[in-house]
Amino acid sequence: MNTTRELIFLRTFAVSITAAIGIVTTVAFKSKRNTKFDTIDVKRINVIEDDGTVKMLITNAENFPGEGDKINQKVYHKRKKRAGMLFFNEDGLECGGFIFDGKKKENGHSSGLSLTFDQYDGDQVMQLRTSDREIDGKRYKSGMLVFNDRGDNESHSTTDKIMNELASIKDKKSWRAKYKEYKEKGMLGGVPRVMLGQSIEKSNGLFLMDKNGNMRARFIVDKENRVKLEAYDEKGNVTDTWPKSQK
Repeated sequence: MNTTRELIFLRTFAVSITAAIGIVTTVAFKSKRNTKFDTIDVKRINVIEDDGTVKMLITNAENFPGEGDKINQKVYHKRKKRAGMLFFNEDGLECGGFIFDGKKKENGHSSGLSLTFDQYDGDQVMQLRTSDREIDGKRYKSGMLVFNDRGDNESHSTTDKIMNELASIKDKKSWRAKYKEYKEKGMLGGVPRVMLGQSIEKSNGLFLMDKNGNMRARFIVDKENRVKLEAYDEKGNVTDTWPKSQK
């Protein structure tokens, strides 16, 4: 009898403790009061609205959304995983992000940063980016604020379908023809139109491109500290310069 009563007591005690912990945990997470921490170690944070819609995501590289992952009912395609942040609009569509990486390689290193903002249901139209690469002792660095043109009929869902279709085309000529077809329909592709910053050859200034992404004008201070204004035709040939001559 004593043993039976002890077992009943222990079970009752265990159930009571479990219920108490559940209540305390629930109340703590539903509390509107701010909770302060000195340090938090976390692999990923989802910032959500009351209805569960993810509005911002902060993550390490391993938990970056990739192939098969679902956020706001959207299933993601395969892409490189990087640590950073992703932003989502009121409709739950991805609308920009901040990513970064950097590592040593056998022949040097590779490092980069990108902060992007997308057009509605499409890809990036503004990007702040940096790049720092070392290859066999030679270093290539650049940093740019870039504004891109995107197709008017671009969308996340159609882009995924188009990329899957293109991936199935093995013939290069057929691939290029299909890509051009979708690009002309405004369903795929983007080109830089305005860039402000430093190029790989260490020219600092304003770079302007045409609708096909060809460089058409540069207003720069080059690595020799010379001021230049240059205009180009569609084939990249210089058509005019200012000043006309420099010593």
